[in-house]
Amino acid sequence: MVPDPTRKALRILSVALALVLWQLAALGLHNRLLLVGPIQVALALWRLLGDASTWQAIGFTFQRISLGFLLAFLVALALAAASAASHTVEVLLRPYILAVQSVPVASFIVIALLWLSGEKLGTFISFLMVLPVLYANALQGLKNADPQLLEMARVFRVPLYRRIPGIYLPALAPSLRSGSRVALGMCWKSGVAAEVIAVTSHSIGGMLYDAKVYLEIGDLFAWTVIIVAISACFEKLFLFLLDRVFRALETAW
Repeated sequence: MVPDPTRKALRILSVALALVLWQLAALGLHNRLLLVGPIQVALALWRLLGDASTWQAIGFTFQRISLGFLLAFLVALALAAASAASHTVEVLLRPYILAVQSVPVASFIVIALLWLSGEKLGTFISFLMVLPVLYANALQGLKNADPQLLEMARVFRVPLYRRIPGIYLPALAPSLRSGSRVALGMCWKSGVAAEVIAVTSHSIGGMLYDAKVYLEIGDLFAWTVIIVAISACFEKLFLFLLDRVFRALETAW
């Protein structure tokens, strides 16, 4: 097994090597309309972070995309619980889940633009794109509950409020955490894509569109860095809170 200090050193080395290769590629191409190096991106990022409109756009997009994800999380849990309790419900929901999984996100964005304003589009698309992932993982987790424990709970007439933390939560937690990790990245990709297509003003997507129109390639890369950083921070925060909630519920039981 590789020691932890060695792993950290390898990670730092891999990032440094990637940045060097990126800078060399930018120098070799020598065309700032196609590719800029990490130095130019860092300068653009520094300039953007000093602008109040940047933080306004970040707050706007974060509020709407995180709302879409949280709504999808709650709805997926409710639908998964209903499907786990009734096979009929699972069968009835299957066509809708498969449709959302199969239709390209761009099609949903264009169709949704007929119904919703650009400001609400990011929330709706984020909700729609991650709902099938969260639902499938939550349903699988509930189905993985130990059948022997369930049978024992039925025989001894253990009430539902005790079966949930004692039997269902330990089975649900790993699957739901795994699904949330995948869905958190998807919600930001799809949500920002919706803002770009809708040209939503005062949003990260709108800023990306403006950078493309005005050929501000440094700003384009800098906004991409901002999206990745926010997505990573939101993922860590949500998974941390999710672990704490599961731990608290299981301890309370």
